[in-house]
Amino acid sequence: MRRLDKILLWNLMAAVIILGQARPNTKLHLQSSSGLKSDCAGNLMRLLLDKALAVGNQLEVDAINGTQHAVLTPSLAAQCGYSMESDPWGNTRIYTSLLGCYVDNKEDTTFNTGLRLRMYSQSPSEVVSHDVTQTCSYSRWASREILCDRNYMEVSNHMATPDAQAEAKGQAPDVKDDSKMNAIPGATDKAHGIWKMTFHTPEPVAMVLREAEQAGYGAMTTSKRLVMRSPYNTAETYSEDVAGVPMEVFKVSVYCKAPHGLTVLNLAAACPKGGVLFTDDVISWHVPRRVTPLIDGSFKVLEMHMGIDGQRLDKSQMAARGYTLSATDFHIVIELPVGSPDGYYKSHAPDYQYHITYTVEPMLEVLWRSDKSQDDTRYKILFPITTPLMPRPPQVSDLTSTEDRLFSVHLGTFLHDVELRNITFSTGVLTIEECNAKGFTVEEHSSPNGTKSYTLQVSFDADVVLTHNPEPLVTVYFLPLVFGFIILPEETPFAHPVELQASLQDVVLPTVTGTCDQSKFYISVKYGSQGSNFQTMVGPQQLTPELAEVYNFQENSTQFSLQVPYTAKDTAFELITSDSVRARLDLLLWEPNNNWVLGDLYLSCNFPLTTIECYPNGTMTALAVKVESVPNLIPSWLTLKDKSCKPVFSDDRFARFTFSVDSCGTTRTFFDHYMLYENEIGLYNNNNKGAATYTSSIDPDYRQTVSCYYVVNETQTVTFGYKPRSRDPAAEIGSGQLMVQMRLAQDSSYELFYQAEDYPVVKYLRQPLYFEVELMQSTDPRSELILENCWATLNEDRTSLPSWDIIVDNCENRDDSYMTMFHPVMADTRVTIPSHIKRFSIKMFTFTKDEEVLKDEIYVHCDAVICDTNSQADGACSGQCVHPTTLSNSRFQGVKGVKREQRSTDLTHQKISSGPILLLNTQSSL
Repeated sequence: MRRLDKILLWNLMAAVIILGQARPNTKLHLQSSSGLKSDCAGNLMRLLLDKALAVGNQLEVDAINGTQHAVLTPSLAAQCGYSMESDPWGNTRIYTSLLGCYVDNKEDTTFNTGLRLRMYSQSPSEVVSHDVTQTCSYSRWASREILCDRNYMEVSNHMATPDAQAEAKGQAPDVKDDSKMNAIPGATDKAHGIWKMTFHTPEPVAMVLREAEQAGYGAMTTSKRLVMRSPYNTAETYSEDVAGVPMEVFKVSVYCKAPHGLTVLNLAAACPKGGVLFTDDVISWHVPRRVTPLIDGSFKVLEMHMGIDGQRLDKSQMAARGYTLSATDFHIVIELPVGSPDGYYKSHAPDYQYHITYTVEPMLEVLWRSDKSQDDTRYKILFPITTPLMPRPPQVSDLTSTEDRLFSVHLGTFLHDVELRNITFSTGVLTIEECNAKGFTVEEHSSPNGTKSYTLQVSFDADVVLTHNPEPLVTVYFLPLVFGFIILPEETPFAHPVELQASLQDVVLPTVTGTCDQSKFYISVKYGSQGSNFQTMVGPQQLTPELAEVYNFQENSTQFSLQVPYTAKDTAFELITSDSVRARLDLLLWEPNNNWVLGDLYLSCNFPLTTIECYPNGTMTALAVKVESVPNLIPSWLTLKDKSCKPVFSDDRFARFTFSVDSCGTTRTFFDHYMLYENEIGLYNNNNKGAATYTSSIDPDYRQTVSCYYVVNETQTVTFGYKPRSRDPAAEIGSGQLMVQMRLAQDSSYELFYQAEDYPVVKYLRQPLYFEVELMQSTDPRSELILENCWATLNEDRTSLPSWDIIVDNCENRDDSYMTMFHPVMADTRVTIPSHIKRFSIKMFTFTKDEEVLKDEIYVHCDAVICDTNSQADGACSGQCVHPTTLSNSRFQGVKGVKREQRSTDLTHQKISSGPILLLNTQSSL
C-alpha cells in the first residue's frame, strides 16, 4: 500500500491533467499568485501546487539551500526527507522534513527550506521556474521524534553528552571496554560526527557512514540531535505484526565521534503498513497503542491528535467533518466518513465495469512518556488511504413517451472524471457530436454534489430503431444502445448497455384493389405503415423480380401495380362458354415470418374467347380449356368421340382440335333450313390407362360439346388467333478497372487530408488516426466497398513481421483494448455515394519487444473488396461489421506475426497502404 513506485510521483506527467475538482484545503499562506501555497505543519514544511499551474506541463523539483542545488529523484527524496503526493488531476502536495538534507537549520529552532519547481511544456526549451522558500519555527522537540511519511521512515534523538548518555543507558563500561574495537583511525578531539552504524535486521549488519549513504540511508547530526532516515523495504528493514497491524521496522545503533570519545545511540522507527477496515460508509484506521518495537516498559500517553494532509485538526473541525479519534486497550482508532470533503473520489473501470474509490490522507500524532526513563517520544504518521473498488453500476431510467413517439433514457450517476464519448446504435457507432447532428438529443446534467448524468432522446422513426410486430396491428419499437465512456485523465474506457422498448397499436395494413378490361387484370396495392415489408403471392406462386417484369410491375414509395393477362398461368378459369371464359386472379399479401395474411383479393371477370370455328369447307376448330373444377386435367389427354382424334396443339391449359365434319365421330342432324354437326371433347378414363394417373374417382368427368350450324346457302365462321409473347433481351456482363485509395484525415470531420509531402505524419501515443478508404471513378450505386482486413507493420512491405491486426474479417480486432472505431459516412457535397467510402479510426501505438520500442514508425495496409449490394453473397460481402464486441483487458504491444490465408478470386480485391506514421515519444527521464 505504501510502495515508493506507487506513491512518489516526482516526474509528474501533467500533460494528461484535464478538468477536475480540487479538494478543499486548510487556509494556507499564499506563496505567490501563481498557484503555489506553502505553510509549516509541525516538523514538516508543506507546499501545495494547484492543478491550474501544472496543466500541460511536466514537473521537476529541486532542493536548494544557498549554493546547494539537487534534483530530487525518488531515491534522493526518500534519503533526504522529501515526499510528494498528487491526485489524478494534478493537485500536488510536497512535504519537507525540517531535518532534511538541504534545510538550513538554525540551532534546531529555525528552519529555512527552499524548493525550485520547473514546469516543462511540450518543448524542453520552454520552461517556467518557481522558487519557493519558507521559514518554519519548531522548538517543541521531544527526546525522540519518529516520522512515518509516504516514502521514508525518520527518527531523531536528542544527543546528550557522552557521560550523561552513558549514565542514562548504563553503557559506559561497555564503551570503555570496547574502546579498542570501536577506535576511530585518525580521530582527534576536533574530528567528531557519525562514524559507523549497526543495523539490526534483527541480525546485526555493520556499515560505515559512506556505505550507509550509498545504500540509500540518510544520517546526519544537528546542533543537538542525531537523525536517521530509511526508505521503505530496504534490506535492513523488516516486518513485524503489532496488535494485528503489520509494521515495517527500522533499528540501528549509531556510533558518533565526540570530543570526549565515542557515543553510541540506539535509534528505532516503526511505521504501519495496514490496519485499515472499510464499510460502505466509514473508514476505520487502527494504529497499535503500544508500538512494541519502540516502547520498553510502561508508558503514558500525553497527547493524541489527528489531522488531514499533514495539518492538525481541532475538536470543532473534527466534529464538523464527522471524524473521531479514540483509543482502546490495544489500538488508537481514527474513523473517517467515506466522502468527507478532505478526500476525493476517483472513477475506475476494472473489466470495463464502472467502480469508484475514495482517497483521503489522515495524520496521527501521539506523544508518550516512558515511565522508566522519563523520555518523551513524538510519533507522527502520514497515511494515505484508498478504499477498495466500490461498484457503481449506472442507474437507467426509462422516460420513453409513446404519445410523443420518443425514446428517452436517463443514465447516471457518474463522477466528474467520466466523459461520454460515443453511443453504439444498431447501425454503428456515433460520437456525441454526430448524435446531435442526426437529431438525437444528448445532454449532460451536473448535480450540486459534483456528480453528473446523461440523457438521450431518439424518435421512434429514426433509422437506428428496430421494429418487430408480435401481432398484425401492433409494432414493438426496440432501441439497443451501448454508451461508451472514458475516465479522465487516464482515458480508461468502459461501456454500459441499455435496451429500450415500447409497443404501439399503430400498424396500417396494405390495401388491394383491382379491375379488368377485355384482356387483363389490373391490380393496385397501396402500402400501409410497414411499407413494402411483405411478400406477394400471385395465384399459386410468389411475385419474383422475373415475374414482376412479365406482369409490368410498377412501383413508387406508396404503392405498386400489376397488369396480369387473363391467360397467364397464375390465373384460374372458373367457367367456359362458346364465346367467353370467366377467369379469376387470386392475390395474397403475406408476412412470412409470422404467417400473417395482411391483405387479399379474389377478382373474377368474364373475358371474350371464341372456342369454336366453323369453316365453309366443312372443317371445324374447337378449343378446350382446363377449368378449376377439374384440377387434375391434362389437356393433352383429351380426345373427340373417336379417341384416335387427339389435339393438334396442347399445353397445360389449352387443347386445340381441328377436324372435318365427316370424321372423328362427328354426328349430323338436319333441320328445316340448316344442318347441325356435333362432337364432344372428353376424357375417357375406362379406355385410357394413362388418364387414371391424373384423375380420381372424386374428379368430375370433362365433357365439352362442340357444334357447327350450316344454313343451306350460308356458313357462319368465327376466327381465333394466338401469338405468344417473346421475352425481352438481357444484357451481357462486361468488365473494367476499379481503383481504391486510402487517405489519412487530419481530424474526425474528414474534411482535410494529409498530402504526400506531409508524410511521415507525426503523432503521439494514443492520439487518434482517422483513415478514409474510397472507391474511385465509379458511379454505380449498387457497388459497395468493404474493408476485409487492415493491419499495421513496421515497414512498407505489407507482408513484413511483426504486424498488428486492426480490422479482421470485416470487423474490428477483438484482441485490441483500444478498439478500432468505424465512422458512418453521410452523403454531402463531396460524398455522392456513401457506400463507396469506409471510415475508421485507431489510436496511435508502437511495436515493443521486452518493453523496448522496436521502431518509431508504422505503416497501415488494407485489403478491400468491391461487392454488389443486390447480391446475397456470404463471406466478405455480407457487410461491414458495425456491432461492438467485448473488449479485452489490455492492449498487447508485443511482436505478433500474422499468417494470412490466400483469398478467393471470385470477388474484386484491392490492396492499399498508408504511412509511414511517426510516433513522437513523450517519455521523460526525470
